[in-house]
Amino acid sequence: MMLLHMVTGETHEIAPDLRAPGLADEVSWVDIHDPTAQETAYIERATRLHIPGIEELSEIESSSRLREEDGVLYLSATLIHRAPNDEPVSRPVGFVLSPDRLITIRFQPHVAFASFGQAARGTAGEMFVGLAEAIVDRLADILEHIAAELESLSHRLFRSRPVAGGTAHRPARETRDLRDMLRRVGASGDLVSRIRDSLLSIARIVPYVAGTAGWLPEAVKARLETVRRDLTSLSDYDGYLINKVQLLLDASLGLINIEQNDIIKVLTVVSVVGVPPTLIASMYGMNFKNIPEYDWAWGYEWGLALIFISAVVPLLWFKWRGWF
Repeated sequence: MMLLHMVTGETHEIAPDLRAPGLADEVSWVDIHDPTAQETAYIERATRLHIPGIEELSEIESSSRLREEDGVLYLSATLIHRAPNDEPVSRPVGFVLSPDRLITIRFQPHVAFASFGQAARGTAGEMFVGLAEAIVDRLADILEHIAAELESLSHRLFRSRPVAGGTAHRPARETRDLRDMLRRVGASGDLVSRIRDSLLSIARIVPYVAGTAGWLPEAVKARLETVRRDLTSLSDYDGYLINKVQLLLDASLGLINIEQNDIIKVLTVVSVVGVPPTLIASMYGMNFKNIPEYDWAWGYEWGLALIFISAVVPLLWFKWRGWF
């Protein structure tokens, strides 16, 4: 699909036959979404500009992501988007910027492109800086959502009350809650790292365009400088969120280990408490005729009392030591 955005703010979709001889001079932004070979050939013929494919846009070398050819800038960035299965995915997006036209090549839908495209107007430079502002705003919104999610998890992890209800199932329920929080924190951490990649990609593009495209108006360069400062601020905030994610991950794993240690402690206490009664029962279970307690009138009761005391004394000792 290809959308043509005019200087005046109008938007048109190219007909599927692609038989038009060229593009009107009023077209300042050509937005190409998952183009076919025929659509790519048409745009290259109509604009006389090279349209990079996904393999070329996926290159990670700086020379491949940022380059200038005959006054035309070829730029590539990795932007995050939400896949149909609700999972965040990072895919490359291409920008071809010339003095009279902006061409974007993307292979997945992006909210920033759709929201900005509804009111896009102006020259190619103004389209580019407006699109960069929309992308930065979108990334800022996602970071705010992650921050709210991490704050909720932090409150739940550090300041919430224990699980309500009976004590019989409390450890299992708390462990289940901790595992759920661990998954949510991990998902937030993955999203934050992907946003960091997008921020770094845009942060490389913006100063490159401002310093290389000498034909840009001063007003556009001033807006690019504002975008650069916003990117620096968001990058610092993203680093703060990464540290918070790491804190919550460590805390969640630590609490899970504590829960597991408590279970091991209970099993240890039970096994130790059971040793003395087992020893006493084994002694009186021996079939020797010279065991004096066999002839006692209260020998059975004596054995039961001794078994009971041998079980209670270790429990009292563990309680005194503060093991439970």
